Amino acid sequence: MKIHNKLGRGFKEIVYKDALELELQKSNIPYTREHSFNIRYEDVILPHSFIADYFVFNAIILEVKSTSFIHAEAFRQTLNYLKASQIQLGIILNFGSERLDFKRVVCTY
Repeated sequence: MKIHNKLGRGFKEIVYKDALELELQKSNIPYTREHSFNIRYEDVILPHSFIADYFVFNAIILEVKSTSFIHAEAFRQTLNYLKASQIQLGIILNFGSERLDFKRVVCTY
């Protein structure tokens, strides 16, 4: 919320990602930015992977958006990331709406 309160809405995603990285560092929260995950298909790792905006606490995929609302496409994308990575929890943070918007995405495979 601090980031949204200070920056407001209207910036591109990259600006919010940069600010979020600073806040994660200040809070000593373990994360990797632009974390690459392999995609397995029938016991074969495909040549293309997906890149999550953040992988936090080695347990949560965090996707950052800057749109007027969280689109169904962002939800489906995050759900696919969870399925492919075998991670159970994803969070979509949207800085583009009037108030900080978020959606929790849970996958049970």
